[in-house]
Amino acid sequence: MSHPHPELGAPPKLPKGGLRVTPLGGLGEIGRNMTVFEYDGRLLIVDCGVLFPEEEQPGIDLILPDFTTVRDRLDDVDGIVLTHGHEDHIGGVPYLLRLKPDIPLIGSKLTLALIEAKLQEHRIRPYTLEVTEGHRERIGPFDCEFIAVNHSIPDALAVAIRTPAGMAVHTGDFKMDQLPLDRRLTDLHAFARLSEEGIDLLLSDSTNAEVPGFVPPERDISNVLRTVFANAQKRIIVASFASHVHRIQQILDAAHEYGRRVAFVGRSMVRNMGIARDLGYLRVPAGLVVDVKTLDDLPDHEVVLVCTGSQGEPMAALSRMANRDHQIRIVQGDTVILASSLIPGNENAVYRVINGLTRWGANVVHKGNAKVHVSGHASAGELLYFYNICKPKNLMPVHGEWRHLRANAELGALTGVPKDHIVIAEDGVVVDLVDGKAKIVGKVQAGYVYVDGLSVGDVTEPALKDRRILGEEGIISVFLVVDSTTGKVVGGPNIHARGSGIEDAAFSGVMPKIEDAIAKAAADGVAEPHQLQQLVRRTVGKWVSDTYRRRPMILPVVVEV
Repeated sequence: MSHPHPELGAPPKLPKGGLRVTPLGGLGEIGRNMTVFEYDGRLLIVDCGVLFPEEEQPGIDLILPDFTTVRDRLDDVDGIVLTHGHEDHIGGVPYLLRLKPDIPLIGSKLTLALIEAKLQEHRIRPYTLEVTEGHRERIGPFDCEFIAVNHSIPDALAVAIRTPAGMAVHTGDFKMDQLPLDRRLTDLHAFARLSEEGIDLLLSDSTNAEVPGFVPPERDISNVLRTVFANAQKRIIVASFASHVHRIQQILDAAHEYGRRVAFVGRSMVRNMGIARDLGYLRVPAGLVVDVKTLDDLPDHEVVLVCTGSQGEPMAALSRMANRDHQIRIVQGDTVILASSLIPGNENAVYRVINGLTRWGANVVHKGNAKVHVSGHASAGELLYFYNICKPKNLMPVHGEWRHLRANAELGALTGVPKDHIVIAEDGVVVDLVDGKAKIVGKVQAGYVYVDGLSVGDVTEPALKDRRILGEEGIISVFLVVDSTTGKVVGGPNIHARGSGIEDAAFSGVMPKIEDAIAKAAADGVAEPHQLQQLVRRTVGKWVSDTYRRRPMILPVVVEV
């Protein structure tokens, strides 16, 4: 198995007749999926998603792929293929189209409807091409065939990309539910047909590669939901991803069966479910869905609220309910259902929300105590079955953390893919398919690009480090005035602390040290304000560390008169 090396340099020029694959996100992480295919100077992008921030990225709204590699080649991009409508696959599209709005978007009906609604908020009117399973479309030099796959959102597609260099197949996110709610199976017949033609490179979903067996059918959740609905005495509040149409359908069916009305809470939930209903992907009995404003007129045992926040996102509706910062107040006897899995890294945030809801008297039903979620990604048994059908000549695991990628690679090896034809890459690692063999040839820039409010890319890692220090250790400001002639302190030092746990009065112990350090610097001929500020920072920092074993941010200001 080939794998990236830290010393990888820039890739060489793509050999004539070769296919280049560059993942810019989604490898080594869950989210931010984006892969660039290159042939004969032309580019095809598959997906452009976002990653949601973790606790060590305070203040960040979204994390984008790094577009540096394609920024100067946008005229070479023939299209963006979107495999399905989840945020980790389409959320970055508006930010890429800001650079060039006329890049064509190719995807299924629901996927395009979801991204068009998102782009409307960014005032971008895209050029779109709707495709369905079985559809074959030439996009520049890329002959693309779209294959139905089953996932946790309707209308998901895999894509086979034919070029003279060979055929690459990107699965997108998929599983092999044999009893899907929409009766739309992963098209194994199509994959078998592609296998007969010869799949030169298979890029396969790795998310559940460590999980043995097969994913249970989505419909298994229905009976569990019915039990919860039958036993709930007051309101039922369901938190789910705003795009999980299948899960919401089961909630609607249970609500209808038990005589409850449903209200969607949150802009993204209202928007996405409206789109799914209008396009016929969500079946809503007449009178079932009501406006949230009318809920006060209904008794609690007739109410179901469907909202976002299943991952503990601080600004999502459920988190705000847990913090008593939402118009909907959790009361004793309410039932809350978290109908989703835990995305790695979100565990602490989710359990914080669960504890907050429980504190106010809610009965919280989640994956840990009831079967209210099944995954949308193929487990190891399904992947083995899939590889035996596809028989890829080269395998490149995608969509997963390092442990998932390696586990997926091992599965491929078990089914007969030669180990030297399995490529374990990471974001930015460039893979070339030349003469039927895939290998790593270099690395390009593929770091995190942070969205903070209206700012895109302005927040850097050092800025995040400063935010973490401020959040964990606080800040100490030091202001003093120095005589420019004598170098002596003639005003201050005035010292104030915020968030450090140190009272301002305690700094009387360090003031003489500051004055002595400034006097010694003057005697040595050091008078430049910046140098004096660094001296003050070191003096105060050492005193705080020695006295309190803390490392707050020190902000010195030295003014000369």
